[in-house]
Amino acid sequence: MKVVRAEEMRAIDNRAINEYGIPGVVLMENAGIRTVEIIEEILTGLSNQQVVILAGRGNNGGDGFVVARHLMNAGIPVSVFLLGEPEQLTPDAKVNYQILERMRAPLYPLQTEEDLDRLTLALLKAGLIVDAIYGIGFKGSLNEFETQVVKMVNWSRLPVVAVDIASGIEADSGRVHGIAVQASHTVTFGLPKLGQLLEPGRSYTGTLTVADISLPRDLLTASELKTNLITDELVQPFLAPRPAESHKGTYGHALIIGGSIGMTGAVIMAAYAALRVGAGLVTAALPESLQGGVENEIVEVMTVPLAETAQGTIAREALPAIENLLGTTSVCAIGPGMSRYQEAPAVLYQVLHSSGIPVVIDADGLNALSQDISMLNNRQIPVVLTPHPGEMARLTGLSVEEIQADRLEIARSFAQKWGVTLVLKGNGTVVAYPSGEAFLNLSGNPGMATAGSGDVLCGMIAGLIAQGLRPQDAAMAAVYLHGLAGDHAAQVKGQRGLIAGDLIQALPEVLRNYESAAG
Repeated sequence: MKVVRAEEMRAIDNRAINEYGIPGVVLMENAGIRTVEIIEEILTGLSNQQVVILAGRGNNGGDGFVVARHLMNAGIPVSVFLLGEPEQLTPDAKVNYQILERMRAPLYPLQTEEDLDRLTLALLKAGLIVDAIYGIGFKGSLNEFETQVVKMVNWSRLPVVAVDIASGIEADSGRVHGIAVQASHTVTFGLPKLGQLLEPGRSYTGTLTVADISLPRDLLTASELKTNLITDELVQPFLAPRPAESHKGTYGHALIIGGSIGMTGAVIMAAYAALRVGAGLVTAALPESLQGGVENEIVEVMTVPLAETAQGTIAREALPAIENLLGTTSVCAIGPGMSRYQEAPAVLYQVLHSSGIPVVIDADGLNALSQDISMLNNRQIPVVLTPHPGEMARLTGLSVEEIQADRLEIARSFAQKWGVTLVLKGNGTVVAYPSGEAFLNLSGNPGMATAGSGDVLCGMIAGLIAQGLRPQDAAMAAVYLHGLAGDHAAQVKGQRGLIAGDLIQALPEVLRNYESAAG
């Protein structure tokens, strides 16, 4: 499913009206009807409860007027409050306002302190609030009077259905300056908006329903829309049933390079995750003094000892052995537990420029890359980078705050500039392709914010590439499956006690569900 900014959604609406000939008032009618369907589900068991509708001057307010009309026709009492003058309404909104006038609907102004008193009384009798104050064009902050209204809505603790987007959220970024309506449900039209999927807007959106209002499908799936939401339907084709005539070599050989004294666990988790996601063979290459510990921990993984420094890290002398390994494997993941040390950039450079296979760079591999990012130039292989915001800050020279303020576009720009697939981890992980296409992930939970979770993701990406997926598709699918594994594990063990190993243990069940669906 595509995800859009406000400007992109307005362009879709305008094309539907001007090129396809769908009147704007028809789109408004459909939007109101779809919203009423959700409201009627919520109001089950709340008969005779009044609905308070807060309407602004724009088309969002017009949607609210349509909602009011259909609720009245269903016998549900409503009170409609207009923030502004009827003369200020947009043409389509005015049409629906005038219909309500002819129906003798209870229409009230909402502009003065006295009007706030009337709203207070209405809320005391209400069972639900409809927020149709501002639509996707809102930017900045609510004015002082609007802030009072929104505070009353939030303090009421009533269920709130937001029309298209909760008022106070910026549709392009999810930013909230001061206050926004805390919706329990949002009915958005055509496509989800970025601000509903990015924090803090996501936390104000509640349960999100994407409603069909008869916009032509071609407009909603156009190739020029470059942002997507990762869904089951998107991932399922990458997990096709395995043919009967297959063997371990069919599913590739993943190489994991990393480890240092005190951090062998990172290599173990990455290697184990690559196996659990389906790689046929996995080899862990790490400092020679650490080899035995890994062999004892996970017997299904092959190990290769590498020459090491006095500090127990991978030495320059290991480069010939690494080059040999790169010639016999399908994909290389480098960085888990590798440590920050002087020779790390040389090891990474060797992998990038001596390899004929895809490379996944994670953790301390990213820290080595940040010392000389130009080593991404003149390479002949696809590369996947998996930074968290702090690592991304080191790669770009930006602050973590700047990264978090515009995660999507920074990830997209970086991926295009350097020709890599970028996985910017965090709440709402972004996967950006070199082509400019980007994907947002909503699976996962806060319990996954634990040591080793990133190593598991690194191994999963490598394991999927080993099985023949394009690196960018492997990254996108792995991010989603990683989140699903976290959600599955949290259902069993809760979020607070979740550890990275729980994600690995949950993977077989998550993947089995896809096998059942494919069957």
